[in-house]
Amino acid sequence: MAPTAQQAHAQAGHGDAITGWRLDRSQRKELLQQFPPLFRNVVADHVTLSARVSAHAPLPDETVGEIVGRIDDGKGVEALVVSIAGTTDRPDGSTYHITWSLADGRRAVESNDVLRAGKWERFDLPMPVQLLPAYLGR
Repeated sequence: MAPTAQQAHAQAGHGDAITGWRLDRSQRKELLQQFPPLFRNVVADHVTLSARVSAHAPLPDETVGEIVGRIDDGKGVEALVVSIAGTTDRPDGSTYHITWSLADGRRAVESNDVLRAGKWERFDLPMPVQLLPAYLGR
C-alpha cells in the first residue's frame, strides 16, 4: 500500500529529488480553458509534495485533488491552489498549488513566495483534478 502524502513526506529522506503529482495531460487542456492563464509562459503541469528528497522517496497514494483557489501577484506569477486529502497545507508548511503562468523573467518556484506573502482567492465551487503521483525532478 502506498503512503499518504503526509507519510510519504515523512519518509522521503534527503537528496536532490522532487516528489508530487503531474496533471493528467488531457485534463490539463480542459483546465487551461476553464482557467485562462494570465501570463505568457504557461506552466500548469504539477503539484509539488516534497523537494530535496531521496531519489528513493515513496510516492503518495492520493490521485485526486481539488482546485480551490487562485493567487496572482500582479507582477507575473499566477498559481492555482489545490486541496489534497482535504487540506491545502503541504507537510513542509507551504501551500499545495499548481504554478499556472509566469511573465518573462519569473520562475515557478516564486509561487511559494507569492502564496506565503499574499492571500489567495477561494473559489465558490472547487474543481476536481486528477493527480498522477510522480518524481518531478532529480
